[in-house]
Amino acid sequence: MRNILSVSILVTALVAGPVSAQMHGHMHGADGTGHDVANMPGLQGTNAAPEESAELAVMFRRFQTMSREVENLPNGIRTVTRSNDPEVMDALVSHVVGMIDRVGQKDDPKIFIQSPTLDIFFARGDRILSEIDVTDEGVIVTQTSDDPELVAAMHEHAAEVTAMVEQGMHAVHIMMMRRAGN
Repeated sequence: MRNILSVSILVTALVAGPVSAQMHGHMHGADGTGHDVANMPGLQGTNAAPEESAELAVMFRRFQTMSREVENLPNGIRTVTRSNDPEVMDALVSHVVGMIDRVGQKDDPKIFIQSPTLDIFFARGDRILSEIDVTDEGVIVTQTSDDPELVAAMHEHAAEVTAMVEQGMHAVHIMMMRRAGN
């Protein structure tokens, strides 16, 4: 059975990377070591619903069940993201559709660990076209734009998301350290 949801709206964005170096303290224990995996405070946001943060937590806790392929296009990206865990797949689909809606409304969730790469998506979301198919293969997203800065941001953000799918919170930690200059 093939369940297909086709949507041609704006952009999808899995939350990635850090907001700033100051978030370093929020992601680690008091002594600066180890992530707070139980509570994952970095997945909360000043404009995010608890359900959105909970979806992110499901994906981060079970990132090992996910896989992802990215094709950089001259005018955008094509990604296929999947999980062999039905609960993770449900969270993934809900997250992707929710972020598309937010970008279309320029309604930034301001997740604490959110990558600065996403700023341009929320500022220029009306210049991005996305097609989303949810199939047995996974969540397939094709995003295009005639704005070269948006295309560059798509390529960068797709790589950030892939790193998180492969490494979970460890990838976020590395991105934060790079941005902090450490």
